[in-house]
Amino acid sequence: MAKGDPRKPKGKMSAYAYFIKTCRQEHEKKTPEVPVNFTMFSKKCSERWKTITSKEKGKFEDMAKLDKVRYDNEMQHFAPGRKKGQKKDPNAPKRPSSGFFIFCADHRPKIKAVHPTLGIGDVAKKLGEQWNNLTDANKQPYLQKANKLKDKYQKDVADYKSKGKVGGGASLVQQQQTQQQQHTTTNNDDDEDEDEDDDEDDDDDE
Repeated sequence: MAKGDPRKPKGKMSAYAYFIKTCRQEHEKKTPEVPVNFTMFSKKCSERWKTITSKEKGKFEDMAKLDKVRYDNEMQHFAPGRKKGQKKDPNAPKRPSSGFFIFCADHRPKIKAVHPTLGIGDVAKKLGEQWNNLTDANKQPYLQKANKLKDKYQKDVADYKSKGKVGGGASLVQQQQTQQQQHTTTNNDDDEDEDEDDDEDDDDDE
């Protein structure tokens, strides 16, 4: 069975997955000597999840939203199907930015200006928090820009494939045919030269 691409970003976690992770960390901290029975543990976590308040669930939902931002960020730069060491065609159309990335481009300088000591990860976290706090109406301008870029990208990809692959393939065949014709012509000329030499030898014999 073939394995997936090891370079592919780690999948995003749900709010419930973060809750399970937290429960396990609590268990290992309180009773590290007691092994975990996954069936019973999962059942207890499921029951506990149903009883916690919306406010408690909100904490895990926020963690899931941030992880989704991280996942979308990494997937934006992930090119599936390309083998390790294989270079990307510099003439190929560049993938368009998502609405979130357009938002980041606008707001990253502002965050750096206010918090110049923050690292890349912390800046990304703040951008994710700001994006998640936006209303759907405030997100629309960025999403609309992203859709326009996506439409243009799809058109550029279609043009690239038709010119770069189909057109290029035809040109290659034509070049091969031309080379073959030239090779055949050259061989025929050589044969004619040999025939002329033979005729000259016959004349000399006479």
